Amino acid sequence: MKRSLNSGGVVVIGELNVDMVATGLAGPPRLGAEITAADFELTLGSASAIFACGVAKLGNKVTFISQVGRDDFGEFCLNALRAAGVPTDNVAPGAGVKTGVTISLSTRRDRALVTYPGAIASFNYGQVKMAQLKGERHLHMTSYFLQEGLRPSFPQIFRQAKRMGLTTSFDPNSDPEREWGRAINEVLAQTDVLFLNETEARQLTRTRGVQSAIKILGQAVPCAVIKLGPRGAVAIKDGEVVSAPGFKVEALDTTGAGDCFAAGFVSTYLRGRSLAECLRAGNACGALSTLKAGGTAGQPDSRSLKSFLKAQER
Repeated sequence: MKRSLNSGGVVVIGELNVDMVATGLAGPPRLGAEITAADFELTLGSASAIFACGVAKLGNKVTFISQVGRDDFGEFCLNALRAAGVPTDNVAPGAGVKTGVTISLSTRRDRALVTYPGAIASFNYGQVKMAQLKGERHLHMTSYFLQEGLRPSFPQIFRQAKRMGLTTSFDPNSDPEREWGRAINEVLAQTDVLFLNETEARQLTRTRGVQSAIKILGQAVPCAVIKLGPRGAVAIKDGEVVSAPGFKVEALDTTGAGDCFAAGFVSTYLRGRSLAECLRAGNACGALSTLKAGGTAGQPDSRSLKSFLKAQER
């Protein structure tokens, strides 16, 4: 039986932590020196949670499977997820672990991140109830290199999801070692939509340019997207390469912008829209997210996204 565009929801399996975001830095921090920030926020963090909140705000049913510590930061994460419309039934408090923390030091051009993994590193396949995927439509996973406990099971989870009829998307994020070992190819073999930023794309494909990288990625997965920050994004699907420029905004903080882009793209993709429309929605969600500190405060709902896109057309 063919599944309708609106049936099923989006499953996100992955890490969960808080973000401590210092914004308005005049420049990057240096060891042995002190700089000041214009503002500071404690916000919900992690690529997985930011994506989950972004997709939920755009009107999608979301199942989020994760782990936090039994501490104040863990409770903060759970409350923030609920406020964004993401159920927390499948977020387990881990015994003997602390909730992860990422310190984000943000200038107007870029940011530096320092992460304490905590519960992120110990989260593993044994804590994932694959039966939760039954009847759902799409699986998204990210932070491949950061999740040491879950990483070996990424291929297994993707294969099982595909057998259950779900489409998949994968945003590995950066490899701290810059090695991009062959094990990731097992995940790519089960990926329908792949998200990378420009640096990640060049490192994974061992190429120097975006155009070369996108062609190689197009041979590895059905749909590949390279996020280019304020310059927009480029994607390839069925051999067709499409690009879309970014939107000019006065960015306050770029934390989570790539995950918000992915949320906008996937939400539009699941509605059967064209590749150009998916890129435009992704660029808009990414741009809007930079207007507020943290990854979720600036995320649009479907109505505000539509209004923003109409205003840009005018």
